[in-house]
Amino acid sequence: MKESKAARLEKREGKRMLRFDLNISILLKEVPFLERFERAASLGFGAVEFWWPGGENLSATAERLRATGLAVALMNFDAGNMAGGERGFLNDHGRQEQFRANVPVALEFARQVGCPQLNALVGNTIPGKSREEQMEQVRKNLAWAADQAAAAGLGVVVESLNVFENPHYLLTNTRETLELLADVNRPNLKYQYDIYHMQRMEGNLIATLREYIGKMGHIQVADSPERHEPGTGEIHYSHVLAALDALGYQGYVGLEYNPTTSSEASFAWLPDNRRGAVAVNDLRL
Repeated sequence: MKESKAARLEKREGKRMLRFDLNISILLKEVPFLERFERAASLGFGAVEFWWPGGENLSATAERLRATGLAVALMNFDAGNMAGGERGFLNDHGRQEQFRANVPVALEFARQVGCPQLNALVGNTIPGKSREEQMEQVRKNLAWAADQAAAAGLGVVVESLNVFENPHYLLTNTRETLELLADVNRPNLKYQYDIYHMQRMEGNLIATLREYIGKMGHIQVADSPERHEPGTGEIHYSHVLAALDALGYQGYVGLEYNPTTSSEASFAWLPDNRRGAVAVNDLRL
């Protein structure tokens, strides 16, 4: 595997660094989607993540990634109309064909752009169907998707969401998400730990990181309770990120928040010349 720029920098400086990536589906909305790649690179980021780019030309997206040299830390499988409140449909037997048709397309696109893992949102509760019936459908679809991803050498992650913004989503805490992953039992299946969502639902952030870091495939950040950039809310991010660093976390930390001002101004807590790989002590928090 090609050594990343962040890893080379870390070796050169002789210290661990956290790697941050930019979610361009929620940030840099000041410009059209295809222009966000160049903007992210110009702002000093070395990697991005994004939701399923429905409506975008996949070939053009791949070309923008090649032109900028950005890594892709994560992308979503198709989760439906996210702006309209949909959060995936692995639980819906009536939409199984839609999900399974997207998986090979998404995996091939991930392979083309060098994305190592994809996020599978499991869906909102379907009225009139029991939770167990829906969870069994999730287990079947998730196992199938994980097997398809494994054959392509890729991973799959699953996340929990808070009920304040996602009142019908099926997975709302760490315990039930890890139980699902244990039931499906695939080696390439991991937990996507969104610190913002889980602060709102359960707290105990550092204790959770310490206990379950080995089961986490990706981490995302925003401050609570309003989902803005770190340093604007109640989460003591200097402590949380220091704990993550001490645990030797090797993955990316995804910035997935709504900026208080412009996207560019909201990155002030990250040194502008070190946004690809940052030592915890250098963070402006």
